[in-house]
Amino acid sequence: MRAIVVTAAGGPEALEYTERPTPVPGPGELLVDVAAAGVNFIDVYQRMGRYPLPLPFVPGNEGAGTVSAVGEDVTEFAVGDGVAWSSVLGSYSEQVLVPATKALRVPDGLPLDEAAALPLQGMTAHYLTRSVHEVKPGDNVLVHAAAGGMGLLLVQIAKMYGARVFGTVSTEAKELLARQAGADEVFRYEGFADAVKDLTGSGVDVVYDGVGATTFEGSLSSLRPRGMMALYGGASGPVPPIDPMVLNQKGSLFLTRPTLIHYIATREELTWRASDVFEWVASGKVKVTISSRYPLADARKAHEDLEARRTTGKLLLIP
Repeated sequence: MRAIVVTAAGGPEALEYTERPTPVPGPGELLVDVAAAGVNFIDVYQRMGRYPLPLPFVPGNEGAGTVSAVGEDVTEFAVGDGVAWSSVLGSYSEQVLVPATKALRVPDGLPLDEAAALPLQGMTAHYLTRSVHEVKPGDNVLVHAAAGGMGLLLVQIAKMYGARVFGTVSTEAKELLARQAGADEVFRYEGFADAVKDLTGSGVDVVYDGVGATTFEGSLSSLRPRGMMALYGGASGPVPPIDPMVLNQKGSLFLTRPTLIHYIATREELTWRASDVFEWVASGKVKVTISSRYPLADARKAHEDLEARRTTGKLLLIP
């Protein structure tokens, strides 16, 4: 089978398209023919070595496909089932081993490529809006990178739960996408904190910030007293250390740096989040925007486009 392999940490050129042995499922595992693999910033961080992994490795943490073989002790899935997954390294490949405990059954009527676009970003948007800060009617919510794959999901879900949503974007075209997703007000990054305060008076209830270094200080300044800052990523780079007294001075703020794995710690929590997200998309309550589909061999180009912020919506690799 063909796969993308990283033999040394580095830039997009570190992604090598090569032949690999076909894996064999062990006990509790599924062998899945990959229909599509999601491209995410965590893949970039792992490729760069910011999140170090033993070398060599096959990148990619989410996808969807069809079960082609099952290992011993697998009872919930069978050959031919459509499944999706998150937090399964090795997804940039024609075939991947997926632990049955991490496999998510794709509901009838949901195309596999759409299912591949949902596990990581969809469940991240779920835990941010349902657990980190449970969005309620009347909340003021700020979403950074509101036209990206994560941003578009966050905007739609926050609106679905009755929030007034503010978004930041870098271009006029991205502003249009954010507004189409439901954002009430959309700003460029420069001066966004002042714009938010002007419109809300006291600030927003929660900021969902996946940008990091370049937005962090403005995000804190956008919050109302006792507001929640959810720093769930660092697309522009890591945030420097912060003196906790800053949180006091800006209004007894809350700051969290969450990650998905801690919010799908049990099978019950995993299936709750995935079932909600799949139902929202299948029913049309939430739309998943797939902006680009690249052949698996073009993984390097997908990473270049993602890092250069030339993209909107979700990026997929198609084996």
